[in-house]
Amino acid sequence: MNRLNYHHLRYFHEVATEGHLGRAAERLNVSQSALSTQIRQLEARLGHELFDRTGRTLTLTEAGRIALDHAARIFGTGEELLASLREQGRAAPLRVGSQSTLSRNFQMRFLRPALEDGRWEIELRSGSTAVLLDGLRALALDVVLTTELPATAEEGLTAARVDEQAVGLHGVPERLRHGDLRGLLAGEPLILPTDAAIRAQAEALFARLDVRPRIAADVDDMAMVRLLAREGAGLAVAPAVVLADEIASGRVASAPYDLAIRIPFYAVTIRRRFPHPALADLLGG
Repeated sequence: MNRLNYHHLRYFHEVATEGHLGRAAERLNVSQSALSTQIRQLEARLGHELFDRTGRTLTLTEAGRIALDHAARIFGTGEELLASLREQGRAAPLRVGSQSTLSRNFQMRFLRPALEDGRWEIELRSGSTAVLLDGLRALALDVVLTTELPATAEEGLTAARVDEQAVGLHGVPERLRHGDLRGLLAGEPLILPTDAAIRAQAEALFARLDVRPRIAADVDDMAMVRLLAREGAGLAVAPAVVLADEIASGRVASAPYDLAIRIPFYAVTIRRRFPHPALADLLGG
């Protein structure tokens, strides 16, 4: 049987990823002519040209894009195999990526089953959703927590909606003495998270009520939202879970108005043959 030569496929993957024959040859420690010959042999086996060649410029053909997609998955599976075998015999850490604007209280609620289990070391990384999803695709993370629903159809990603929270107005009691919602929004400084899901709905609320609020702080960290509200800097536009401890103690109160703002929380995973065993408890599956 005339099987596919995966050595040739590896060379093609390196050239397509590097975008330059010379740099790929240097990385692979082979001559450019030898590398070019290997790719020509792969093209002959597949029956399609993988690159359009204009001088020294290489551009993937449609067949090349299809081949690169398959090659990336093949070699990604190989990396997953090596990672799994490296962890054999010891409990692998659960690697969690968390959107930087996400409430720490929500993160604790999500992770509590794994923490209480006691078998798992947890590695927690924060950042933008886009960067964290790149880490998930590279198999450097097991799950990403975010309020942003990613496009999942063609990437092997699965987004489980693990919670939804109402967003309200929270602050020290002396800032909650206006007679109605419009009066609060117009009369008190606001602490607004930069979270896109909250911000878009908040802007729509301001437009409906014809209010131009005074923004005391735009904050990309829910821990800072919590601190500023607790210290009386303004009213926080946030889910109650962000200030759960302060609300329970009476240091912070919640305005008695429904803002009609809801924020979803997603746990995003990528299709793997052997997902981390802790995920079953965390995702209820």
